[in-house]
Amino acid sequence: MRYTNPHPNEEPAFRVQRKQVLRCAQHDNALGLRASAGCPLRTDPKFSAIYNAVVKTWDVAIVGGGIIGLSLALGLRKHGAAVLVVERRKPGGEASHAAAGMLAHCDPHTPEKLRSLAMASAQLYPEFVHELEDESGQQVDLRREGSIILDGNGQSLCRDAQPLNQQQLAKLEPCLADAAGEAEFWPEASVDPRALSAAALKAAKHRGIEIASGAAVTAVQVTQGRATGVKTARTHFPAAVVVNCAGAWAGQIAGTPPLPTRPVKGQMLSVIAPRRNFLRHVVRGPGAYLVPRSDGRILIGATVEEAGFDKRTDPSIIQSLHQAAANLAPELGQARMLEAWAGLRPGTPDNLPILGATCLPGYFVAAGHFRDGILLTPITALLMTQVVRGAKPEFDISAFSPARFGS
Repeated sequence: MRYTNPHPNEEPAFRVQRKQVLRCAQHDNALGLRASAGCPLRTDPKFSAIYNAVVKTWDVAIVGGGIIGLSLALGLRKHGAAVLVVERRKPGGEASHAAAGMLAHCDPHTPEKLRSLAMASAQLYPEFVHELEDESGQQVDLRREGSIILDGNGQSLCRDAQPLNQQQLAKLEPCLADAAGEAEFWPEASVDPRALSAAALKAAKHRGIEIASGAAVTAVQVTQGRATGVKTARTHFPAAVVVNCAGAWAGQIAGTPPLPTRPVKGQMLSVIAPRRNFLRHVVRGPGAYLVPRSDGRILIGATVEEAGFDKRTDPSIIQSLHQAAANLAPELGQARMLEAWAGLRPGTPDNLPILGATCLPGYFVAAGHFRDGILLTPITALLMTQVVRGAKPEFDISAFSPARFGS
């Protein structure tokens, strides 16, 4: 038996039985079954279900393999937890894959209750990225050139924001058209979310975190009034604790308190920069934002649409985004388009994430980050690791509790 720290939903420390090792006469492997003529072959579809259900169990099962889920898995693994991540598709393939990666912690549109977390998460990012790059051997492309704001109103949350006149703007970014009004420089960073997710996935595998992909979690298994694992259409995975990091799909899991998450569609495109170092800074202006990548791509986004789970792109919308980018930097009008896509941000009724324990013992949630999922990844992983382990979180996250929705 392995003992782990208590969590807020139960008084004694929960206990996790690691394995039941009984041999099958037909195979030299641990199946957790008495030897019998009916022992399934490895090719038998029943094998996976029997193996998972009887032989293996985990301390924590995380539903959702986006950057939030992967980062939380890494945080828990550092404290010795046996962690399983269950992802409906490819890890990092949904909102994390679609995001632009602006770490916009200076944005005055950030809800007031979220600002301290946004600031703290931005400060954690360099070390967070360093650890992922060191362990995975992959570059994440964290850029700390700053942002140029062409539609701001002088209300940056960062004290060291600077106003820019036309001469200063032209020196920083010669490719930009003359700004209609005052421009501002904000000390923000950006990151490539696809590279970030790939590095997190490789680091997770390196640390022994198990990944089950290609099957959606359909329900949380509940035994004697507490979460004891997750179910998919093919099998189930026993676990002492379940954490829902399923993003826009977080509210679709049966057997759990209801979560009012919804998909908020965002369409984007990427183009090839006309020349090397064409754009150094993130640029946020009327109608579009521009996010440069170190490999020469420039991302252009993004719409905010209430369109359900529809991920189709609209050519007319993509064209209008491209035109808005050309209005900011005229040479982009002729830039070759590489890709157009749509992603589904996980929204909530109050535009705040859902973080913490639910009314179902053993069941936690880290979802609903809306447009700030990439920015809030390090702080979410830190705080939810503390919450799941039963430690007091470093920040007051009561404003983000599932209890505000009766969950």
